[in-house]
Amino acid sequence: MLMNNKTAISQFLLLGLPIPREHQHLFYALFLAMYLTTVLGNLIIIILIILDSHLHTPMYLFLSNLSFSDLCFSSVTMPKLLQNMQTQDTSISYSSCLTQMYFLLVFGDLESFLLLVMAYDRYVAICFPLHYTSIMSLKLCVYLVLMSWVFNFLYSMLHTLLLARLSFCEDNVIRHFFCDISALLKLSCSDIHINELMILVLGGLIMVIPFLLIVVSYVQIVSSILKISSARVIQKIFSTCGSHLSVVSLFYGTIFGLYLCPSANNSTVKETVMAMMCTVVTPMLNPFIYSLRNKDMKEALIRVLFKKKISL
Repeated sequence: MLMNNKTAISQFLLLGLPIPREHQHLFYALFLAMYLTTVLGNLIIIILIILDSHLHTPMYLFLSNLSFSDLCFSSVTMPKLLQNMQTQDTSISYSSCLTQMYFLLVFGDLESFLLLVMAYDRYVAICFPLHYTSIMSLKLCVYLVLMSWVFNFLYSMLHTLLLARLSFCEDNVIRHFFCDISALLKLSCSDIHINELMILVLGGLIMVIPFLLIVVSYVQIVSSILKISSARVIQKIFSTCGSHLSVVSLFYGTIFGLYLCPSANNSTVKETVMAMMCTVVTPMLNPFIYSLRNKDMKEALIRVLFKKKISL
């Protein structure tokens, strides 16, 4: 379809990673191993939480959703990247590109909401321990999880529909290894002011507000800890919150490093490295953080394996 000398784009070309051709096989093996580790690690956490009744608590309900989100977030980009590296075919259809962008927004922003919900759970558990079961009821927990999913599906759909109305000209090379919304906007021939405004306002709120609420939650938690004299209780609290704080630091550290500290000289390389951190490294490390620092997860793994051994 032609319209005002603008040719409709049927496919895009993903520029990929700046890797020399002679090192392609080495990096392919590395990324494949990282992706398989991500899938296996997050699946183990989800399966443990389902199988072990001791983990049927609000905290682990939220953690299972976080693991599922991480698994999906990495799966949106990594299979396509691995396929492109293996076949050297970097093309992706217009519809596939928009679909990939949509699910990237869904699972990327969902992690921010789930981390906020988990922070609220820790806040109630530590600051209101006697009322924890009444406050964090099953109904509220399911409601918080469902609202996080529904809101992010609608929010991502808004950006996808706004992008779908744009026209694209001859340049169809995306300077990234996935269909990033900012990279797609740079290729558009249309007026993108509304798109940029929505990203600035809504995107900023979705990242900044959960982060600020998480900070407020932990300020309240720390103030409650300072009133406790028992070293054993304090150690247990830090053990409980340590995994969550590590994941929050890793997630928001990468996001803020990418968007708040721009680099004029090597912005493309920096964006690629930060994007790899978000889509590959963070989802891979999260299961290790929760399993290595979490006593309940270790005990659940032992119980499940022990039961399996007995049954065999």
